[in-house]
Amino acid sequence: MAALRLAALSTLLALVLIAIFILAEGLPLILHEGPARFILGRRWAPGDGDYGIGNLLAGTAWVTAGALLIGVPLGLSIAVFLCEVAPPPLAPFLKPAVELLAAIPSVVYGFVGLVTLVPLIRTHLGGPGFSVLACSLVLGVMILPTIASVTYDSLRAVPSAYREGSLALGAARWQTITRVLIPAARPGILAGIILGTGRALGETMAVLMVAGNALRAPTSPLDPVRTLTGNIALEMGYAAGEHRQALFATGVVLFLVIFSVNVVARALVRGPSGAR
Repeated sequence: MAALRLAALSTLLALVLIAIFILAEGLPLILHEGPARFILGRRWAPGDGDYGIGNLLAGTAWVTAGALLIGVPLGLSIAVFLCEVAPPPLAPFLKPAVELLAAIPSVVYGFVGLVTLVPLIRTHLGGPGFSVLACSLVLGVMILPTIASVTYDSLRAVPSAYREGSLALGAARWQTITRVLIPAARPGILAGIILGTGRALGETMAVLMVAGNALRAPTSPLDPVRTLTGNIALEMGYAAGEHRQALFATGVVLFLVIFSVNVVARALVRGPSGAR
């Protein structure tokens, strides 16, 4: 039992150590610059001593929102199809195929986006091709297996009495799915969406390859963009002094954003009546 307890606490210990390290490296610069100036500032120019990540935050928000708009409906639809609609002989083959998408390295997704999506967007929609749209499409596919798998497991966990009772009362299959099963599986579905959101917020390599990495806030899905993680990856190799501290401070902000997303998700799962 002691070994199991230690194994369980190791995750918490790792999280605490990571948080302490990032805060120790990045918090001094945030306090020196001022939180408002650092977070809302729109000029990132380390050579001039300007460390505003407002444009990077905006780019991250655009890319993550686009990925969720693509990945969530597709993931939910795939999970519902596999769980409630697909013929029994077909589902055991399709589910592993969907899960296999999660095993593909992110650099492969980025390379496919670079050689296919970027030229298509440039040719048919305009702009440089390296854009919010390209990032959103790539990330939407990357988070799809996570959302689909967790949603599938959540739907399968709903007691069969819910389905049978709904159908016995005269509800159609679609009514049973949308009004009974999905609401009953809401906590698990939200958990899958949050995991997908975390993947989208933290993805680096695939985004670097298709984003364009422009240091300005996007105003259109066709604009190039730079995200928080992309900025850290691009500049950490040569950063020193305050510049290095600013990149760690960016990591602090990213850590707080993901933490806030998880807190909001837990509140939504519990609902107004408290924990279930």
